[in-house]
Amino acid sequence: MSEPAEDFVDAGYGTIDVVGARTNNLRNVSLSIPKGRLVAFTGVSGSGKTSLAVDTLHSEAQLRYLEGLSPFVRQYITQRNRPKVDRLRGLGATLAVDQRRTNRNPRSTVATISGIDGYLGLLFSRLPALGVGLEVRGTAAHLNSAHFDRKTPEGGCCDCHGAGGSWQPHEKLIITHPELPLFEGASPWFAKWRSGEHAFVPALARKRGVDLALPWKALPEEFRHCVLHGTGDEPVEATIDMPNKNETARMTYTSNQPLRGALAEVRRVFTNARTPAAKERYLPYLREQLCPTCEGSGFGETARRVKLGGRTYPGLLEEGVREVLTWAEHLRNGLAAGQRDVGEPLLQDLGRRLGVLDRLGLGHLALSRNAATLSGGELQRARLAAQLSTELSGIVFVLDEPGTGLHPADKTHLLEIALELTDAGNTVLLVEHDPELIARADWVVDMGPGAGRLGGDVLVAGPPARVAAHPASLTGRCLAGGAPRRPRERRPVEDGIRWVELHDVETHHVTAERVRFPAGRLTCLTGVSGSGKSSLLAALGTAAQAALRGSATDAVGRVTGFEDFGWVALVDQEPLGRTPRSNPATYSKAFDIIRRLYARTDNARAHGYSASWFSFNTDGGGRCESCTGHGRVLIDMHFLPDVWVTCDACEGRRYGPEAMSIEYRGLTIDRVLELTVAEAVERFSAPQRLAETLRSLERVGLGYLRLGQSATELSGGEAQRLRLASAVQRGEASREAGLVILNEPVSGLHPSDGPVHGGGSRHASRLRQHCCRGRTRHRACGVRGLDDRPGPGRRTGRGQGNRPGHPADRGEDGPPDSGVPPSVRGRPAPAGSALRARRTRRRRTHARTTDVTVTTTCPTRSRVGASAKKRRTRLDGSAGLPSELDERSQDLTGEPASTRSAFSRRWGCWPNATT
Repeated sequence: MSEPAEDFVDAGYGTIDVVGARTNNLRNVSLSIPKGRLVAFTGVSGSGKTSLAVDTLHSEAQLRYLEGLSPFVRQYITQRNRPKVDRLRGLGATLAVDQRRTNRNPRSTVATISGIDGYLGLLFSRLPALGVGLEVRGTAAHLNSAHFDRKTPEGGCCDCHGAGGSWQPHEKLIITHPELPLFEGASPWFAKWRSGEHAFVPALARKRGVDLALPWKALPEEFRHCVLHGTGDEPVEATIDMPNKNETARMTYTSNQPLRGALAEVRRVFTNARTPAAKERYLPYLREQLCPTCEGSGFGETARRVKLGGRTYPGLLEEGVREVLTWAEHLRNGLAAGQRDVGEPLLQDLGRRLGVLDRLGLGHLALSRNAATLSGGELQRARLAAQLSTELSGIVFVLDEPGTGLHPADKTHLLEIALELTDAGNTVLLVEHDPELIARADWVVDMGPGAGRLGGDVLVAGPPARVAAHPASLTGRCLAGGAPRRPRERRPVEDGIRWVELHDVETHHVTAERVRFPAGRLTCLTGVSGSGKSSLLAALGTAAQAALRGSATDAVGRVTGFEDFGWVALVDQEPLGRTPRSNPATYSKAFDIIRRLYARTDNARAHGYSASWFSFNTDGGGRCESCTGHGRVLIDMHFLPDVWVTCDACEGRRYGPEAMSIEYRGLTIDRVLELTVAEAVERFSAPQRLAETLRSLERVGLGYLRLGQSATELSGGEAQRLRLASAVQRGEASREAGLVILNEPVSGLHPSDGPVHGGGSRHASRLRQHCCRGRTRHRACGVRGLDDRPGPGRRTGRGQGNRPGHPADRGEDGPPDSGVPPSVRGRPAPAGSALRARRTRRRRTHARTTDVTVTTTCPTRSRVGASAKKRRTRLDGSAGLPSELDERSQDLTGEPASTRSAFSRRWGCWPNATT
């Protein structure tokens, strides 16, 4: 049940009233949300938090704003789907940063995502013409912002057109083992038939009298040059004999033409590749080379020549956020009289955005850092900075898990920013799983009780103390400190264990001569935000994949100890396919097996139906052609949001009558897509691969999902568990050892879903049987159950020389915080401090059973910062807790003493406590 929000509002703010919300899995939700407060939406993954905060509140606010524009303008704007809700009152303008709209464009950088590039471009294009004595060459009067945008013809390099470089084949990537014969391991390019050049090399060898059985380095230099660079105008005659696709016939043809050479051939096939997947096939033989004209910046001559404050525009972008903030302060102090009217407002706004980036833990990032190289948490906070830099009042900010990727030491700054927004009269709606952030919210809306079909209701709404006292709330149990933990026996990292070693690592700001990971163990990378965890994991993943191909990478010199591994799986935070055609069955490949089962039925064989005929993505197959297999039809509403309606021909079943006449075990194929994962596990005990795939989905807590549920309806936590299930299934199905790399695997997961509370540990033991697993985790509660924990250096940022390692091999130069979790806890690093703090809270909560008494202080919200303290004074005339909590002490005196004491000891506050 929920409390009336009207009792918790300040005069003049009011409430946001939701009546009859039915978006996605919401079940006729009605509630009131206090405005001008920090409101947290909580609940298990898939319970309906994002559906309520983002898909209902933000979508409706966006549509209301767009209704004020002319129909002519609206037809060119991509609008969100209109939410299913009866009535929304008190809703104003919203700004939202969700997790489902990430930008991984190769030309996107920290500067473009946060909007800083626009301010810098204006400064460089306006101030030089107004300044006196500034370092400017040429005519500044004709400058404009386009000269400082490498994506425009005026600002881009004339040679690379703003790209900064190009992908070029490299000899060392084509010939990786010169001590071996060419066709017997010297080259991964010549190991498989990748182009017609392969047939000409033996012909050239016969023509020159060269023995290809010799090692590559023993072959004549002139022959090696011809293989790599071509024969020029000299023709080479070769006869090619090869079978056709079905091996029912053979084709023979003779060609007499010059040999193009492997380098030119790689460049040709890469350029002609039409899809990203096709280009990815040839990237192992290519290396990005900087443009010699612009030296990799991508900017034209004007941007490289004009200086402001002693720096050029491209040079300034190479600096970190903190360095640019210092530059802006010096520039502001040195403005000439004629520059102040233009420069001061720009520098003030620029400084505000840079300051937000720094406070969000991104001060170490260079402004030119490519968005594709950022971790999911860094990318989320970079987008967040662009929204939180505003000085507007009365705005509703909707933030979807802004704490993702934040180290516990960095969360205070995020909380301070959120409180400053509410102090300015704004409302902050926080979709969050972190108990530390939830406990410091003013109001909590806990969704549940379960996920998917089992969720969609408001379980309890009120102050954090009320949620902590609710007996059915899993979030409340975590707030009160009573959530169960699933202990596991840690396996020691003994002397005789095998190690995967990376040598000569150099990627972003991580530099190390050697990094070691124990094989067959659960390893965690920790460190503050920006210390290099994701960079090191990315280097490990690319180097491992290159080692399997027999090639090399720029970030890692060489890899050793990887001989026994057969595959690599990466589970990152990239979004799933956001189309109605993508669903759990297609993503997990279970539907491929199901389609083959239907193709083997007698009825399907009699009609000649293949497995592809049963795909709802195949044109001319068994799908309904009226809706092209969607089950729904998109109605173009011109200037209004497009509307999906159920297909009249198939009634939403995706298939035509021919496909629906074929049954397998009493089910048509469209009915299989309507099964939940748990029901499918009971139905399909064979074949074994299908059963294992379905069981892996069920083990990670997705048993409630429908196999055909659209990926657009999945929450961030559900999508993350879907990736985890794929990694689990691959580890169980493979007979070879594998490396599974998990980057922030608990992003979007409720604490009750995580590995500490049992959600992940059920399959972690199976992963440990098959692979070495690298994990990037910030949350201290997830580090304790691991076998080994190498950690990047204490400090954050570029130029710090972060060097990860392990106690066994680091010597005097190793990091201060590597080893098994108990040994890390005693060290003065951020991760060790977080482990000690978590351990202390656990002992306080379970003092009765462990006979351990620890007296510590837990800071309340009023101690977070001056802005928070000032805010509490505004609410109730004191610097303590909100008066609303004291007013409700009468209602809460009946709560169990154990719950009240656990919450107050854990978070330092309770309605009848004094602070």
